[in-house]
Amino acid sequence: MDEKKIEELVRQVLASVGKTQSTEGCAGGTSQTECSNLDVKRDYPLGKNRPDLVKTARGQSLDDITLEEVMNGNVKPEDLRITDKTLLMQAQIAEQVGRRQLAQNFRRAAELTKVPDKRILEIYTALRPYRSSKEELLAIADELEHTYNAPLCANHVREAADVYERRRLLKGME
Repeated sequence: MDEKKIEELVRQVLASVGKTQSTEGCAGGTSQTECSNLDVKRDYPLGKNRPDLVKTARGQSLDDITLEEVMNGNVKPEDLRITDKTLLMQAQIAEQVGRRQLAQNFRRAAELTKVPDKRILEIYTALRPYRSSKEELLAIADELEHTYNAPLCANHVREAADVYERRRLLKGME
């Protein structure tokens, strides 16, 4: 499936879901006015329809990301990663169309932008069945909450620990 077909499919799905108003998910660098004025029909996808709102971690615009700038060394790897602000705007758009679970996923993803990639992979491995004890999972949740200020992700890991315990999926319960 090509990118244009996927984009059109996403537009159709989003258009078919009822709209609700919410400004939850707006973040630093994006004013409440900009965020509350986001509209799925006008602004989605942000990179195409509102590139003025999409910035790199170093504050560059999408127009600043060119092959010439890459070749000149002016584009860094962190400039190619999505930022928490962009993910939170995506959450706000998802919330508008009633996609609350998708909005929650965007918010958790926004929190994870603060966690080093290596640690995310370690946590992912720890969350696989039979890989961790409940205490180890709860320690990861505390780390996410207190070290990385990621309370949504921490709650997600705590829920997983409880579910794994009920389903006997913790280390040593094989």
